[in-house]
Amino acid sequence: MADNTVATTGGAVRGSSPGGVRRFLNIPYAAPLVGSGRFAAPAPHPGWSGVRDATRPGPTAPQPQRGGFAALDMSPFFGPGWVRGEEFRTVNVWAPHQAQDRPVMVFVHGGGFVSGSNRSPLYDGTAFARDNVVLVTLNYRLGITGFLDVPGAPRNRGLLDVIAALQWVRDNIAAFGGDPGNVTLFGQSAGATLVAALLATPEATGLFHRAIVQSGNGCGAFSPEQAQVVARAAATALGIEPTVAAFSAVPDEQLVELVPALSGLDLRTAEDFDPLMGLTPFDVVLERQPADSDLAEVELLVGSTAEEGNLYLAPQGTLATSTAADVKELAARVHRDPEALLAAYRAQRPEAGQGELRSAILGDAMFTAGGRKLAQAHGRAHVYEFAWRSSAVDGALGAAHSVELPFVFDLLDLAVLRGPQALLGAGEPPAALAKEVHGAWVSFATTGDPGWPRFGAAHQVRRLDTVSVTTTARDLSMW
Repeated sequence: MADNTVATTGGAVRGSSPGGVRRFLNIPYAAPLVGSGRFAAPAPHPGWSGVRDATRPGPTAPQPQRGGFAALDMSPFFGPGWVRGEEFRTVNVWAPHQAQDRPVMVFVHGGGFVSGSNRSPLYDGTAFARDNVVLVTLNYRLGITGFLDVPGAPRNRGLLDVIAALQWVRDNIAAFGGDPGNVTLFGQSAGATLVAALLATPEATGLFHRAIVQSGNGCGAFSPEQAQVVARAAATALGIEPTVAAFSAVPDEQLVELVPALSGLDLRTAEDFDPLMGLTPFDVVLERQPADSDLAEVELLVGSTAEEGNLYLAPQGTLATSTAADVKELAARVHRDPEALLAAYRAQRPEAGQGELRSAILGDAMFTAGGRKLAQAHGRAHVYEFAWRSSAVDGALGAAHSVELPFVFDLLDLAVLRGPQALLGAGEPPAALAKEVHGAWVSFATTGDPGWPRFGAAHQVRRLDTVSVTTTARDLSMW
């Protein structure tokens, strides 16, 4: 077949060659979702006859339009929102020309388990294919159909979709020049929390051989008790019984409309805090946190940004207006001994204002502490901290959640990421840092070594900044 026409288990697909690499869009990895099937485990795609056009992007998972970031334009992160169509469980593939047995990287997007897709301009895989990696991005079920813990339906259906996509990669990626025996699964934010969960999921064993957790949480899953609170609230709001039959009768439009109304639920229980701080009512649901489970024996790279919490404060103006009462209230939401937590953070940051303290506690609670626990539980992980500060939002955004993504995908020239209200801010972001970060991800996928020592007993962390150095991790023992 021609270089841009590839035979898959479902049928032949024809892609294109923009930017000097091969690109294949909208290839189904599971059957279309209709009716009660929206709450079922993924089923194989029945296939197609002839050659399927893989040159245009496809539909996305049902999802509400995301906003809430005020002065910051986060549309490149969330993508186009809900692009309707039943056949949205698809993969996009970027591959070098005439590749054979190249490393494979499979990316799981973020979006709080309620939004996002592989159509985001942030997830263009051209740079990976340019550097002889086969890059795969995927869509999965979101919100109620993906993660609501409905009696009678399989749990974590969005997670099951990721497993189905990995099975598709195992069975098909060699046809695109990839090595199915060298697959790196990586994700960011909610996608990283899914990667962490898959490290502790026996059904995923053997489907990937390395993993990268970018701003995820190894202790970030809902307990079944917390998930039941969300399920009951959703059923009550819809006026139905909390059963798979009842939810299956509700159209997607109504399910999507309900999602924002469920935000802000108090999911604290006698045993557990809300790992997502009320920012989203959906999450992977597990009996045990990944960091407390037996983890897959794969190479692991884990990290976060230096100012994760700024994304949730700076664009809204609350980074500057935070008070001591705000910080104290947050500490009580995330820790059993809030006074001790506050004392530890004030001791570590004696010059910090209230906004900086609030951001640090928020970011550590949602991402950094749980990621670090995952690295420690794994025992052989490499750890990083991305510390370059974006000048967006009048210089207040800094090294916030998601700022590392353009560097990982080497997309600093993307127009929608540049400007005073865009993710990278005004001015010229450091191309040398993008080369280093993207190169580290490629190196890790190729050899298992990103270019710095493992975390180990010395707790070494690679600081990714304009001057990158290996440092000793700050103390997170209070978590």
